[in-house]
Amino acid sequence: MNGKVYFVGTPIGNLGDITYRAIQVLSEVDIIACEDTRHSSILLQHYNIHKPTISYHKFNEAKTSQKILDYLRQGKNIAVISDAGMPMISDPGSVLIRELIVGGFQYTIIPGVSAVITAFAGSGLDSDRFCFIGFLPPKLIDRDKLLGQYIHTDSVLVFYSAVHEINNDLEYLYNTLGEKTVVVANELTKKFEKFFTGKLGELDIPEPRGEYVILVKNEIAKSPLNDLTLEEHLDHYLEQGESKMNAIKMVAKDRQLKKSDVYNMLNKK
Repeated sequence: MNGKVYFVGTPIGNLGDITYRAIQVLSEVDIIACEDTRHSSILLQHYNIHKPTISYHKFNEAKTSQKILDYLRQGKNIAVISDAGMPMISDPGSVLIRELIVGGFQYTIIPGVSAVITAFAGSGLDSDRFCFIGFLPPKLIDRDKLLGQYIHTDSVLVFYSAVHEINNDLEYLYNTLGEKTVVVANELTKKFEKFFTGKLGELDIPEPRGEYVILVKNEIAKSPLNDLTLEEHLDHYLEQGESKMNAIKMVAKDRQLKKSDVYNMLNKK
């Protein structure tokens, strides 16, 4: 009989933030696949867990996933953990879980702490929804392409940022999103946990240390003209002396639409 894979959430800072179920699973499985075996050994030793470990990170994910499948065929149960938080959430695991689904293997999620949820809960931002984006790509062209999908999303946008990138990321977000309210969470659940609040373009992190979560309140200002019909909206600008094409461009900007979409909708009527 094939074994089973357990994707286990681990603490993001404070070692006490782990569930009884997670400890039980880690104590009972045959093998633990770790993003960094040396880093995970601190947690495992703290809870007196002594199990064989293998390395499972983004650079060997495909190869090690096949190795894990072989262990499963031998009837072994495997736990998968990342350095902190939930596997798959900006951490390794997605390659393996797809292989498990295709191969019909059993797996389950052992929930735990997530930096996304912890930061959002502590941010104080007045919103009932957020959009998790994760780490920004290193190349500018890839950043622009990624963020372009969310720039008009009326929500809190959540990013991860490394210590050496935090101020560069804040500057990029200001240049792209403008002067929006921002909260930066640092050292979550640890002794020196901090929440910095300010405006993009003004907030700068002095002497960065540790990992960061950036939360931007991406409120989209709504023009009162949006309550008009599309034709009335267009007529408003035409009556001000704008050309038809320029008026269409202004309507598109007000409604957060593509100019071509506005043009097509007007011509269909």
